[in-house]
Amino acid sequence: MRLKNCHNFKDFRKLAESRLPGPIFNYIDGGADDEVTYRNNTSCFDKCDLIPNVLRGVESVDMSVTVMGQKLDLPVYCSPTALQRLFHHKGERAVAAASEKYGTMFGVSSLGTVAMEEIREKHKNPQVFQFYFHKDRGLNRAMLERAKAAGVEVLMLTVDSITGGNRERDLRTGFSIPMQLTLGGMMQFAMKPMWGINYVTHEKFRLPQLESHVDMSGGATSIGRYFTEMLDPTMNWDDVAELAEFWDGEFCLKGIMSGADAKLAADAGCTGVILSNHGGRQLDGSSTAFNQLTEVVEAAGDRLDVMMDGGVQRGTQVLKALSLGAKAVGLGRYYLFPLAAAGQAGVERALGQMRAEIERDMKLMGVTSLDQLTRSNLRFR
Repeated sequence: MRLKNCHNFKDFRKLAESRLPGPIFNYIDGGADDEVTYRNNTSCFDKCDLIPNVLRGVESVDMSVTVMGQKLDLPVYCSPTALQRLFHHKGERAVAAASEKYGTMFGVSSLGTVAMEEIREKHKNPQVFQFYFHKDRGLNRAMLERAKAAGVEVLMLTVDSITGGNRERDLRTGFSIPMQLTLGGMMQFAMKPMWGINYVTHEKFRLPQLESHVDMSGGATSIGRYFTEMLDPTMNWDDVAELAEFWDGEFCLKGIMSGADAKLAADAGCTGVILSNHGGRQLDGSSTAFNQLTEVVEAAGDRLDVMMDGGVQRGTQVLKALSLGAKAVGLGRYYLFPLAAAGQAGVERALGQMRAEIERDMKLMGVTSLDQLTRSNLRFR
């Protein structure tokens, strides 16, 4: 299969699988425990039908949205994800460039492999910085100060990862931090020599957001200690309020799943929330973001911008989320598989297909702008 033959998410996934060593493909593709939530993230959209309106004279459509104070040409954005240069040697550079071409927002993770400053300097589209909460409060402030100095517009605190999910695919292959490959896992790396050639012939793998704060001389062992020793599982709403006040800008929590927590986020000074179950990678059996949208949107009222991510593979699914009140929809695996398959060209092709789908679907729904979508456009079975 070649990039020109990729017409949807499943095609990109198949091409990525053919190019990545098995342990890395399964790191992207896998979820927690029995992967029930991972599957439900996508299948839940199938239980909701769109109700189009016809004869509305739709010649052209406006696909733009404003979310977290940022004007986007599309109602989707590229969510921050970790370790991107493991998937393709250009990593975040490719994603940022593709996002800029399509006029939308992208994110850099604390565990990103390119410095947020480099990306911010090269690209003018809105940038998110995602971070985790550390036991060292001074370190938390230092990371916020760095993001502010870089000119990052939106801060995103992930709140659903005070402990790691049970990702059994990674246990079977030995993909972990630190890396402890099983024999089968090592054999799968040997079967994809081009990945290894690309990995060793390009710049050294780094985690530049952490290098100033964590002694990386121990390599993977250092990263493992970061997770087990530095992140703070006692994080609470008082901590969130303090961070939001210190940041004094667009501040959202990623991992909110209930109306009660949305209200607490607003009380703490947040300006947005992202409904997310971490792509089904944390608490298996948890609800899907789409199924929780109505509850959270009603609780948030006009106090928060509500976004969601998880399982989105089609433009129609984006329109369903927007009909329930989401301001924008985050994409994760949707762009990671194209990144792994073909770098920037892959991400651009995927975003181009999403834009074409949303434009076509809006016309078929009889709407000229996204704010015309309401719950009246949906029927749940």
